[in-house]
Amino acid sequence: MTDTRRARLRDIATALGVSVNTVSRALGGKDSVSEHTRERIMAEAERIGYVPNTHARSLVLGSAMTIGLVITNPSNPFYAQLINGIEPHGRGRGYSLLLMVTDESVENERRAAESLLRSAVDGAIVVPVQGETAHWTRVQAAGVPIVFANRDVPDLGCDFVGIDNEHGAYESTRHLIAAGARRIQVLEEDLPITTIAGRIAGFHRAMADAGLPSSDADVISVPTRRHDSAILPWQPAEAYRLGRELVAGDDRPDAVVAGNDFFALGLYRALAERGLRAPGDLAIVGYGDHPYAAYMDPPLTTVHLPARRIGEIAVDLLLRRLRDGADAAPRKQRLTPELVVRAST
Repeated sequence: MTDTRRARLRDIATALGVSVNTVSRALGGKDSVSEHTRERIMAEAERIGYVPNTHARSLVLGSAMTIGLVITNPSNPFYAQLINGIEPHGRGRGYSLLLMVTDESVENERRAAESLLRSAVDGAIVVPVQGETAHWTRVQAAGVPIVFANRDVPDLGCDFVGIDNEHGAYESTRHLIAAGARRIQVLEEDLPITTIAGRIAGFHRAMADAGLPSSDADVISVPTRRHDSAILPWQPAEAYRLGRELVAGDDRPDAVVAGNDFFALGLYRALAERGLRAPGDLAIVGYGDHPYAAYMDPPLTTVHLPARRIGEIAVDLLLRRLRDGADAAPRKQRLTPELVVRAST
């Protein structure tokens, strides 16, 4: 009969003639084991197919060694990069990831909060829907620390890391003004969230600093993917439809600040159908610096967002909170995005 018993620490210790405690310290990265011994232990663990029993380890440590991650839309390239920062950074510190998606729904977010409590995660990194927050208060009260990422909920006093979106839009608008644009409009997604509010504020501030008029009428709301599901990718179709109206007459603006690169893609098609082109007929700035932006015709000026770094910082903030406890003052970090100038302006 084939032995299907799971490989144990004792098997490694017996094979190498060392103690189980030495094996445990070596695999746990403790400094009290010599490098030579650690290498032997690691090689033997790989040879026999040893896999740590995380359940047993969690009982010993009093920790599930799991981070909950709640995001709104996994198809958004920003969140894909965010996960790409969180998962390996957490894994390198011994933590696994439990992923949940809310689809921009407060009800789904409530369910996610309940799942976090039932799963006994050590803490959670959350991109909030920014609606009702009572369920997050309950998670906090249960002793589960929360780090908000990309969108903040200031009233809850949690750690936060995100983008200085006001700065990103300010620099985009200022760049267009420096290139000669005087009448500028904004295409933004139809969500009442802090990231969008920050970009709109940055646009108005740049216009005011340049002595140029701007109003709410200059911000065009794009209904986007929410016709069907928030977890679908952004679609350029609505920006294309609005773009056709924008460029239909002689009274079009000099430039457009698009809330994401998908909207810019829709504008490109609207321009092309009328025989127009960026930047001569309409300068365009995107937001997000998605992989295709540099390959558009012309290459798209856009704002690069350090999403992966945000994920890494979120893990660090969460582990700091687990170490220092609930009484430590919350930290708020906003990373500065970078304007990437290309041919569309």
